[in-house]
Amino acid sequence: MAADTPPLVLSPRLEELLQTLSDRSFAERLRKVYGAASQAISRLSDLDLLKYETAHVDESPDLSLWEEMAPVIRDTVVDVNALLNVIREQFAARPAGGAAGSGAPLAATVETRRAKDSSELLQGWMQQLAQGITQLGETMRNPAVVSDRWTLLAEIQRLRERFREQIGNLVFESASAFGPVTRLQVVPGHEAEVKAAVMVRAIVADLSRIVSARLSKVGEAEPEDVQWNAQQLQTELDAFGRTAAYKHLRAQDKRHIIELRGQVGRLAIQEAPLRHEVLSLVQELDTFVRSLSSVNQRQILITHDREVWAGCGVRLERALGLLGSAPAEAAKALAEAAASAQSLYGREPKLDAFLRKARKLQLAQLPGAELRTTIETLQALLAGLDMM
Repeated sequence: MAADTPPLVLSPRLEELLQTLSDRSFAERLRKVYGAASQAISRLSDLDLLKYETAHVDESPDLSLWEEMAPVIRDTVVDVNALLNVIREQFAARPAGGAAGSGAPLAATVETRRAKDSSELLQGWMQQLAQGITQLGETMRNPAVVSDRWTLLAEIQRLRERFREQIGNLVFESASAFGPVTRLQVVPGHEAEVKAAVMVRAIVADLSRIVSARLSKVGEAEPEDVQWNAQQLQTELDAFGRTAAYKHLRAQDKRHIIELRGQVGRLAIQEAPLRHEVLSLVQELDTFVRSLSSVNQRQILITHDREVWAGCGVRLERALGLLGSAPAEAAKALAEAAASAQSLYGREPKLDAFLRKARKLQLAQLPGAELRTTIETLQALLAGLDMM
């Protein structure tokens, strides 16, 4: 990071931790690293790969696309190296805080030990980031990668995502040495990453529901209705391609959707497409879209879901406790729990059905008997989730 670059504003929790350090020199060194980390994550997140994609997947290998993508590779390396340089400048061959002799106060000794732990964690993640740069270089020298647009996009997307994750770990773990923190409190861009993952899961769940319904309709369609169903499916896939969630899909998943969308389009323009051909294609699409539910296995969503699940449980217990004495407050607590649970949409079909219904209800105004039933229903649905 250039010397004249103004320091970025850190999160309140990071500022609080830095302010507790008595070694102000060490605190300022950490501040510079965290500022550089924030800038790196921001720059690694702001690339829109949509402009590099194509509307078809059957193009022949073309090494000229390397010229188009080379600036992206260069910027990725520059952004990560800028952070590495700041860490080296601030922590290479330098003590991790003031020395604490045998007569030093206990608090100073504890802080020195924590500063040492934090510095070692920074060094460890710095090495992993440096290894990642080396791997990126090796990957970009592989002709099988650079000659195929979609493979190249997938690798760039994967590597930039991994760099963001590693930088987030660097900040989180080094800050954790000084006190209890959450990733949401200290990791730059973490909230945006969570929101994007939640959005992708929700829209993919709706797409899965739409494709599944279309599969049933094609299976029951009369010959004269087959083309209409293919056209409807084409429209539904086009609509999905315009969603914000599509932007955040992995490149290889987009490639598969584009390929299937092309096959649907070819059938949709036939005057009398064969039902078994359309049915076979919709079945393939249904299987693929269902596979996208693997987004639930992302660590960022696992952590988020556990926190939301626990918070909803507390609100629902409170709602049950208030049923007899303050039903209005109980209904309010239920409404809050249901609103929070909306970010779990896409985890489980039965819960999804409840959440869709809840969007249309005035939960905060439910009468007594219906209120209790609704609370208990949501409790049971949440209890049935696998949160391990």
